[in-house]
Amino acid sequence: MSLIPLLLGHRGASAVAPENTLAAFSRAILDGADGIEFDVRLSRDGVPVVIHDAGLWRTAGIDAQVGDLTSKQLQTIDVGSWFKRASTGNRGHSLEPSYAGETIPTLAQVFELFKSNNGYLYVEMKSDSGEGADLAAAVVKSVREAANATRVVVESFDLTAITEIKRIDSGIRTAALFEPRLSRPISTVRRLKMVDVAENTGAEEIAIHYTLACASVVKKAQERGLETVVWTVDDPKWINRARGLGVKALISNDPALMLRHRDAAKAS
Repeated sequence: MSLIPLLLGHRGASAVAPENTLAAFSRAILDGADGIEFDVRLSRDGVPVVIHDAGLWRTAGIDAQVGDLTSKQLQTIDVGSWFKRASTGNRGHSLEPSYAGETIPTLAQVFELFKSNNGYLYVEMKSDSGEGADLAAAVVKSVREAANATRVVVESFDLTAITEIKRIDSGIRTAALFEPRLSRPISTVRRLKMVDVAENTGAEEIAIHYTLACASVVKKAQERGLETVVWTVDDPKWINRARGLGVKALISNDPALMLRHRDAAKAS
């Protein structure tokens, strides 16, 4: 039986490998993560591809939009080289290997990578205006074709997309995503309201930013039959806090670090 909380690699092991690449996902597996969380968008030809941003400038240095290129074109673009440059700039030197040549994988390729292990796959749908239904349909198709579909959880900030997933296939597990407002702290009343909203989407889980995680929210979620996932957490102190709250999983950029502390806490 898996230890609680589960530890999921945010965009893979993105602290030590370029985010949302097969290298980052493989590293998360190697580090012993219980699974990964990653982002999907639609390519021009309607294929779910794994990338966070709508544009390619940050991770590829290319002034182009993901939705303007085909999945085959996207799989030729280097989204790994930037990581070593960023590491060198931040630290003055780099101990990371070169990830040049890492490209944008398809959702199907990620599912294939995870066929040989028991890792959970949290798929965050990133849809631009008007694309939610098309992306939901494409994700459902990929999940149905995957051998590890029972370990997939589809999530989104666009809650209409979660409702659409459930409309197409009610058997696919989903999570409603929530983030804090930047303008002002969110009140306890509004936090509790999130649980109602999540329940209305038909989701089985609620995935919340760590600043929103508190005992009252987790308790209400449990009462409504919802499991709670907290993102993005790189502070090991969250291991014991998550256990105390009854949180199902923590999403972390550095799952290896968090795993060491979880294992140490178990041994003590």
